[in-house]
This record gives sequence, C-alpha cells and structure tokens, in this order.
Amino acid sequence: MRVFADLAELSEAVDVDLEPGQWRVVTQSMIDEFAGATGDVQWIHVDPGRAKDGPYGTTIAHGFLTLSLLSVLLRDVYRVETTRMGVNYGLDKVRFPAPVRVDSRVRVRASLASFAWIADDGAQISWNAVVEVEGSDKPACVARTISRIFESRG
Repeated sequence: MRVFADLAELSEAVDVDLEPGQWRVVTQSMIDEFAGATGDVQWIHVDPGRAKDGPYGTTIAHGFLTLSLLSVLLRDVYRVETTRMGVNYGLDKVRFPAPVRVDSRVRVRASLASFAWIADDGAQISWNAVVEVEGSDKPACVARTISRIFESRG
C-alpha cells in the first residue's frame, strides 16, 4: 500500500502505477446479498444448480457488484494520512470485459489519472482502475473512478 502524507504529496503521483492491492475472494454469499439488495436475482448469479449448466459453469458476480468493490479494493492500494472524509463523485468509461466466477479472487491495479484542488482542504481525484481476476487474461472491470477527498489540517 502506498501511503501519502497529505493531498499535496498525492498530487505528485499523477500517472504513477501503484502496487496492486491484495486478493479478495468473491463468495456466493456476497453475490446473494448483492442480489437481495438490488433485486437483480437473475439465475446466472443466484442459482448454482442452473448456473452449473450455463455458459460459465458456475454462478458469476454481477458486474455492478464488481464495480462496487472498487471502494474497498482501492483502500488496499493507497491511503492519505490526513484524510478527514472521502466521497464517491462518479465514474467514467466503465467496462466489464470478463466475468467473475464465484469463489474467484480479485484485486485492483490503479494509477492516479488526475488531481485537482477544489477547496483549501479538498481535491477531486480520478483513478484508472483495473479489477483483475486471478488466473484470467482479461480484467473483470476497467473504470475511471472519480472521488473527492477532504483533509484535516493542523
């Protein structure tokens, strides 16, 4: 994990590839809970028996579940010591090139795409993020995330 002392130090990391995050397992329980929360209960996600005979041989995570994991996956990659609050601001160029089969391990590779001060104590940043699936040649998700970080000073 890359630790930045403050936002000023983070601002110097544009176009720097950070070390990949740790591997995390995507379980059937996670998929089922996401399905319940969103109402997306398509069989390819929640019916292991039927999915066994489907195109992937097992259930797969929702693309939006994979996307939602970016928050926790990015926390494995970097931290700004002075952060008081961070908020998601948006996304650009989201794609899901490959599925995440149940019990697969995923991690993120990221580089800081942009940094802009938005206040005396805040910045809008964007990351080029690639969610990798262990053993797969294709990523599960490619996205540019946009967030705002505010820091405590003093």
